[in-house]
Amino acid sequence: MKIVFVGPTVPDAAKVAGDALTIRPPATQGDILRAVHDGAAAIGLIDGNFEYVAPVWHKEILFALSEGVAVLGGGSMGALRAAECAPFGMVGIGDVFRQYVAGETMDDSDVALLHAPQELDYAALTVPLVNLRATLRYLSEQATLSVSDAVDIEAAAASLFYKERTWSALLSRARVPLGADAAMLRDNYVDQKRIDALELLEALRRMPTERHAPPQDWKFNATSLWTKLLGQLPPSDKKAGA
Repeated sequence: MKIVFVGPTVPDAAKVAGDALTIRPPATQGDILRAVHDGAAAIGLIDGNFEYVAPVWHKEILFALSEGVAVLGGGSMGALRAAECAPFGMVGIGDVFRQYVAGETMDDSDVALLHAPQELDYAALTVPLVNLRATLRYLSEQATLSVSDAVDIEAAAASLFYKERTWSALLSRARVPLGADAAMLRDNYVDQKRIDALELLEALRRMPTERHAPPQDWKFNATSLWTKLLGQLPPSDKKAGA
């Protein structure tokens, strides 16, 4: 079984993935552990929830890797976790992951966005900074947006809290006139997060359906905090930490 945690980055993931992958909602703390217990041979992490719930814990990713489960990350929170856990074997996919590894993107909130609930197909209400940067880079390369305007818009966007990063707010703060420039940004919008996530889905489809041998160069350390997490899970899940 191959499980992928995805939501607003690819709202139509179930249709895109078909029967090859098991689609689960954005991950929170404990979900990776549950996927291991459920028998996953490979796990893809694209989206994860945070702020009002505990986010995916690095420790559960390490546990999955120690059990011979392939773990891929990209697109959104998955790119961030992959950059952090790559030394232990987590596989990062896509340009957003590369930006975190290279230090071009530093802040966790650069991939964040405010969105509608699943019932409304996770409709985006704000603009993720990594997507805006990709859009500005594309327009600059096409010489349809001046470098100075691109720099101004990016700086304005970066100064906004991610929940306030709407088109109107960032363009107003950047002092770029609405109208033609705003339409140009929207019409040429580069959804880098989705591009990376689709690449991850394809990579996950190609993964073996069986777990591989556990890593030999490091061992999982079941700390007291790990034991505490296990104690918070339903009884049927606790044996996953044995």
